Amino acid sequence: MPLMEIKYRIGIMPGPWPAGPAGASFLWELTDLCERSAIDSIWFSERLSSPTPVPEVMTTLAAIAARTVRLKFGPSVLVLPYRTPVVAAKELATIDYLSGGRLLPAVGVGVEFPKEFEASGVPFGERGRRTDEAIQVIRRLWLEDEVTFHGEFYRLDRITILPKPAQKPPPIWIGGKSGAATRRAGRLGDGWIPSFITPEEFRQGVEHVQRHAREARREVPADHFGALITYAFADSPAAALKLAGPYIPRNRVDEPTLAASTAFGPPEVVVRKLEEYVGGGGSKFILRPLCPPEQMLDQLSRLAEEVIPTFHRRGAPATA
Repeated sequence: MPLMEIKYRIGIMPGPWPAGPAGASFLWELTDLCERSAIDSIWFSERLSSPTPVPEVMTTLAAIAARTVRLKFGPSVLVLPYRTPVVAAKELATIDYLSGGRLLPAVGVGVEFPKEFEASGVPFGERGRRTDEAIQVIRRLWLEDEVTFHGEFYRLDRITILPKPAQKPPPIWIGGKSGAATRRAGRLGDGWIPSFITPEEFRQGVEHVQRHAREARREVPADHFGALITYAFADSPAAALKLAGPYIPRNRVDEPTLAASTAFGPPEVVVRKLEEYVGGGGSKFILRPLCPPEQMLDQLSRLAEEVIPTFHRRGAPATA
């Protein structure tokens, strides 16, 4: 196998979204900060129903594409069962085409809220099988001139989407840390990016993805593994945890996973935590600040100035 250079890249995901009209102006401030800084990419989650503001992901990505020329962007993650794969393929292809190839599509089965799937007309128990079929359909639509497909859920008869995406094709990253997610990443994905996962769980997950890929006689590139990590900067870990505390989901406050998968404290704490994931095979990261919305831009500015440049300058030979 030829040697390749691992490129380390760090993107961000906004933390708690400001409520009311302030949210729209915040999006533009956030986007402009990312575009002029060392931040590589910006990511948005998808929720159909939420007690807090969560902008719709496709329209938000299109807005980001129109306002920037350098910044990459993606959903973390796009819940594929909510859409037919033809609609998803068309939307994603158009955004990638209009942005000159800056889209980073990451997909998954969604969170464990059956009522959201019921509201979207999709049986909760079908979400995994629908996702697997949709990935196959989307990739074919991006690559082939005309697609015919007869699956369990989706049937296409000589369907063509144009324009094609600028990337040929965009890599499809898989979210989630379950066994089903690592199997999906190995069999069907081009990368794996879970969240709320410990460094040791991540290391094992990378091995599982690679094994499933080998069993499927395919390959996931060595530099297509990463994780979403939450953080908060403060002078001490205790002060950072106090800052982040109100925004930690209640069902995770006492979990051992919380301490192992988050980075609370000065910038060097964030650096050390990232290094733990690098040791397990990671090179692409999404950092999400947990803090009051009015402090989020400052937290992201510090990340861009004090953490990201060190990783972006790094490169190490590794077997592909």
